[in-house]
Amino acid sequence: MRVFIAGLDTETNTFSPIPTSVRGFEDGFLARGDATRRPENYCSSQLFVWRRLAEARGYHVIEGLCSYAEPAGVITRDAYEGLREEILDGLRQAMPVDIVLLALHGAMVADGYDDCEGDILTHARKIVGPSAVIGAELDLHCHITDAMVTQATALVAYKEYPHVDIPERAAELFTLCADAAEGHTKPRMAVFDCRMIGTFRTTEQPLRAFVDKMTAMEGKNGILSVSLGHGFPYGDVKDEGVKTLVIADHDESKAKAVAKELGMEVFAMREAIAPKFLTIDEALDAAMAHNGNPVVIADVTDNAGGGAPGDSTFFLRRILERGITDVASGYYWDPIAVRFCMDAGVGANLDLRVGGKCGPTSGDPVDLKVTVRAVADMVTQRFGDAPDPMGPSVWISAQGVDLVLTTLRTQVFHPEGMTKLGIDLSKRKIVVVKSTQHFHAGFAPIASKVLYAAAPGALTKDFAKIPYRNITRPFWPKVANPFA
Repeated sequence: MRVFIAGLDTETNTFSPIPTSVRGFEDGFLARGDATRRPENYCSSQLFVWRRLAEARGYHVIEGLCSYAEPAGVITRDAYEGLREEILDGLRQAMPVDIVLLALHGAMVADGYDDCEGDILTHARKIVGPSAVIGAELDLHCHITDAMVTQATALVAYKEYPHVDIPERAAELFTLCADAAEGHTKPRMAVFDCRMIGTFRTTEQPLRAFVDKMTAMEGKNGILSVSLGHGFPYGDVKDEGVKTLVIADHDESKAKAVAKELGMEVFAMREAIAPKFLTIDEALDAAMAHNGNPVVIADVTDNAGGGAPGDSTFFLRRILERGITDVASGYYWDPIAVRFCMDAGVGANLDLRVGGKCGPTSGDPVDLKVTVRAVADMVTQRFGDAPDPMGPSVWISAQGVDLVLTTLRTQVFHPEGMTKLGIDLSKRKIVVVKSTQHFHAGFAPIASKVLYAAAPGALTKDFAKIPYRNITRPFWPKVANPFA
């Protein structure tokens, strides 16, 4: 067997003012056929799994481009078409192949392309023909489209949020595709539209039990795989929304029936799984009243992982106004402030303007008299076991508040982005992290309490009021029962 592996991954917030260019992919990760010869990271981890499993079966592996960009706005046409063609040229050169495995996202949007994944899969299918097996691993926050389903042999989405199961899903996809290529199975996919838009936490009930149920169904009664695509609510494309995807062996009618059954189950618990958010003051009040350190508060509307700038000041300003101390917060994307602090050096005291640089959803800049506590030419945090670079970063303090400022825009995944700079989080009463849910894997074990707060910001949680233009079908929560 000959196996071609490649990846292209970013999540597109079509409302974000930050364009996604080639430089965005270069800043994130860009490997041209040698990703698995470099240190493993979030983007390349799937390719590592596929290479290892394929070579264990004696398959010949050909590796193409692998690239990732921090989520932001629409990908420029030149950037998307150029990277897509690199993947497709690699596939053409690798021909003939029996299996194609692609690490995609599922919510990529480029200028002129509302369905980048469907576009890539369509071009790949034209190259390899109808008999080859094509599989794609998708982020849980994916838009599942007709083109993706018709052109791929198998699609598998992450089940967990935080996405701690990326390698496991990569192994699942490999087995599905290898078994199909060897003639042991014949995957048949079906999708059901749950008519829902939102964000949901797999760490909480009742969705936790539903995820466990999906896993328990796999490998039984002809069901090969079950995925729940949560959708990405900040991508204004017609296929946005929650969908169930089921792969059955030889039996498309069974796949359709199970997908509908599971989809209606998700719809029935829509109110129960919709996350609740506190206001800034409610979160700060609850944190101050709690007996224990640290209380971790998620600033969910300024999550760079959803395309937000990562420099909003709403939380910071309110903490300062209330005179709350023993607070740590990050990560603030502010390359200019980082440069000033690094030039000044550790121990320096200076007037510094922090955050609020990207527009109204970032709030106003905050002017502080700060002390530079630590600087580093490169800081990394972890996303699962893979390192995530933050670039040159600094720790500053002012008025009893510690801030981590970064050069590369990234959400908060893990405490080590703070602790590596020297911040002892156990001695902080409150830790405010710019993340929606991925922080949970690293911070929940050290937190005495975890709270979620929706400040003003780029990622509004009032999904019924998002000004979609391309979503024309009824959906909850804008419509109470879109199936009526």
